[in-house]
Amino acid sequence: MTTRTVFIDTETTSLRPDRRVWEIGMVLRIEGRTDEEKRLFVDRADLDLGNADPFALKIGGFYERHPGAIGRADVMLLDEVDVLHSVEDWTRGAILVGAVPNFDADVLGTRMREHGILPSWHYHLVDVETLAAGALKLAPPWNFDAVLARYGLTYDEADRHTALGDAKMARDLYDAILGGES
Repeated sequence: MTTRTVFIDTETTSLRPDRRVWEIGMVLRIEGRTDEEKRLFVDRADLDLGNADPFALKIGGFYERHPGAIGRADVMLLDEVDVLHSVEDWTRGAILVGAVPNFDADVLGTRMREHGILPSWHYHLVDVETLAAGALKLAPPWNFDAVLARYGLTYDEADRHTALGDAKMARDLYDAILGGES
């Protein structure tokens, strides 16, 4: 059986359970193939920004990066349901890997079910932070940048808190821990 792995990250409107996803970054790895990347933005009309946390929007750079917030007509914005169908297609049967991937799986699963979409990723989620800390025998709490440095990785500040940048960093750390593509 071919293993499907999706390195994933989301940027959301808050940390609360009723949060909405506004950006999704995914790197799909299928054994024997080159990684594929996907970055999706949810149209502002589907985000319930009146219920958003301004601090969460600031951390993710919503007003500096969301194509609808900065007037970029060259980036396709999709209805939430279309974004979630794309996520379901990419993650079907896949193992999700990320930095605290339960956060992403929780919000995506909740929003998918709201639209009648069944999340079908593998039930094992892989948290690269926990994986790295365990390999390094570090007790919590740990500093993520210090963990990266132990593996010879650095975080480009321009990519930090972008969904695709964070998904790619999860992939790079995963590969460093396991000694290459797995």
